[in-house]
Amino acid sequence: MARVELVFIPAPGIGHLVSTLEFAKRLIHYDHRLFITVLYMKFPFKSHLDAYIDSIVASLSLVHRIKLLHLPLVDSPPMELLKSIENFIYLYMESLVPHVRKALTDIVSSNSNYSQGDVVLVLDFFCMPMMDVANELGLPSYMFMTSNLGFLSLMFYLATRHNQISSELEESDAPLRLQGFQNPVPSSVLPTAAFCKDGGYSAYVKLAQRFRETKGIIVNSFEELESYSFSSMNDGAETPPIYMVGPVLDLNGQPHPSMDQVQNDKILKWLDEQPHSSVVFLCFGSMGRFGASQLREIASGLKRSGHRFLWSVRVQQPTTIDEILPEGFLEQIGSKGMICNEWAPQVKVLAHSAVGGFLSHCGWNSILESLWYGVPVATWPIYAEQQLNAFRMVREFGLAVDLRLDYKDRGDDHIVSAEEIETAVKHLMEGDSEVRKKVKEMSETARKSVEEGGSSFTAIGKLINSIIGSNYY
Repeated sequence: MARVELVFIPAPGIGHLVSTLEFAKRLIHYDHRLFITVLYMKFPFKSHLDAYIDSIVASLSLVHRIKLLHLPLVDSPPMELLKSIENFIYLYMESLVPHVRKALTDIVSSNSNYSQGDVVLVLDFFCMPMMDVANELGLPSYMFMTSNLGFLSLMFYLATRHNQISSELEESDAPLRLQGFQNPVPSSVLPTAAFCKDGGYSAYVKLAQRFRETKGIIVNSFEELESYSFSSMNDGAETPPIYMVGPVLDLNGQPHPSMDQVQNDKILKWLDEQPHSSVVFLCFGSMGRFGASQLREIASGLKRSGHRFLWSVRVQQPTTIDEILPEGFLEQIGSKGMICNEWAPQVKVLAHSAVGGFLSHCGWNSILESLWYGVPVATWPIYAEQQLNAFRMVREFGLAVDLRLDYKDRGDDHIVSAEEIETAVKHLMEGDSEVRKKVKEMSETARKSVEEGGSSFTAIGKLINSIIGSNYY
C-alpha cells in the first residue's frame, strides 16, 4: 500500500498559515495513505502576531498523522529592504533554503521504502525558491495558492510580460486584459508590488516564473465562484493542472491569545441582544491600522448611518482609541454600538445571526468567511492583493458593495470620508438588495462545494490521484 509523505512549507503570515494548515488537516481526513510534515518557520523579528501563530501551530501538533519540524531562525535581510515586504520575504525564503535542504534530505533518508514520488512538496507561493531543493532531490512539487485565481492570473501575466518588457508596471498604464478576468483591470487595483522599484516587482516575477514548474496549483477557492477564470485558465496546455479545493477555513476560529475570554464573552453577549441582521461588523485584518483622522471619519460615518455596529479597532501607537474618538461619541451611540480594542473573534462574529454586513479589508480568508456565512461585504482594501480582491467581488462577481476599490493608505491625503462610509453602510444594511441575495446563494454553493460530490471535494480527489498516481477516487 502506497504511503506518501507530504511536506508542507507555509509562509509564516497569518493569512497564509491558517488556510495551509487547515488544508493539511483536510487532506489526511480524505486519505489514510497521506502523512504530513509541516516545515514551520518564523520571521526573524518579534511580532505582535507571534503568540497567535504559536497557538495555531501548537493546535496542529495534536492532529494524528501530522508532525511539525521547526526551521532554525536565520539572519534577517537588511532592514532597509522592508521598503518592499515582498522582496524582504523572498530573500528571507532564499536564506532558509539550506535548512530546507537538510530537513528534506533527512525525511527522504528516514523513509526506508523511499522511491521517487513517496515524498512530495506542497509549497506556499512565497516559498518558490525551495523548488531548487525539490529538483535536486527529485521530488515533485505542488503550489498552494492562499489567494484566488484572479491573483494567479496577474502573476502569470507578470511572468509573461517580463519576457518582453522587463520593467515595473506604471500607475498610468492602460487597464490590463488578464486571462482570468471578464473586465479590463485598472492599474489602480493592482498590488503595489507590481509598481515597486525597490524589489517588489522583481520578487513577484521571480516567484511567478516558477509557478509553471510545479505539477499542480492548489487554490483556496471554489470553481463556482471563479467559473470564468477556471474555464479560461485551466487549459491543460501551458498551465499546470489547477485544483480548486476551497473554501478552506478555520471555522473554529483560533482565539488570539491577547483577547481574553471576558472580552470574547462580552462581544458575543452584546450580539445576542441585537436584532437579526442588524449589526455591521468592521474589521480590517491583522495589519489594518488607521491614523487618528481616518478613525474619526469612521466614527462619524457610523453615527450618521444610524445602524448598529461592532468595530474592531487597531490604533497606531502610542495613542488609544479613547483619545481619538470625537468627544461624546461613546455616550451618543450608547448600546447601539460596541468597540473592541485590537481583536474580535471574527469567525464567531460572522456566524452570528445579528450580523448583517461586513466592512472589510478584503483579505481572501475574510472574503471566504463572509461568503460562507452569507454576510455581504463593503470593500475597503488596504494592502497586498486586497484591491484586486475588492475589484473582483464588486465588478466581476457582484457580491460586494463598493466603498473603495483602490484605497491605499497614504496618510491624510487619502481619507475615506464620513459621508462615503455612511452611504456604504446604508447600502450594505438597508433593504433586500441584489447583492445580499447573491451572497446568500453563493453561501449555499460554497458549502455544497466541499460536501461529498461537490466540486471542491472532487478536486481534492483528483489532486490525491495525481500525488499518489492511482485511481483511488
